[in-house]
Amino acid sequence: MRNFAAIDFETANEQRCSVCSVGVVIVKEGEITDSYYSLIRPEPEYYTYWTTRVHGLTLADTAGAPVFPDVWREIAPRIEGLPLVAHNKAFDESCLKAVFRTYSMDYPDYDFYCTLQASRRVIKGLPDYQLHTVAACCGYKLERHHNALADAEACAWIAKAVFFTANE
Repeated sequence: MRNFAAIDFETANEQRCSVCSVGVVIVKEGEITDSYYSLIRPEPEYYTYWTTRVHGLTLADTAGAPVFPDVWREIAPRIEGLPLVAHNKAFDESCLKAVFRTYSMDYPDYDFYCTLQASRRVIKGLPDYQLHTVAACCGYKLERHHNALADAEACAWIAKAVFFTANE
């Protein structure tokens, strides 16, 4: 897989539809060609103590941010025709589907691949398969973990290693 879009969401609370930031990294012919980051005004619009502890975002950070449909209008043309890749696709894909439902948007049924599952199959002997651990093994030092764009970039590096390099 030489062409894909790595995607990562952060959420404001325990509800998957409460996306408060998104990062997307576009890879074409095995090279990063584009990236996109945006804060998003979450729905429902509240933050839990725990989510803020994880990513550092608060209600004040996203109070003036665009709502998801406006952000997705920016992302959709960038990822058109590309499979999506996430580290723990179960989380990110469920967030995407939930927020599409929240805003009554038609979900395009994206092809979604998981670097967490793939790295467990391809890379043996790691102490764990958390994003920062696998990214380091693939040559990417993740310095701003839980920043959606940094996490998407780490995921792109992992995907290039486990989907692209492994299949050459």
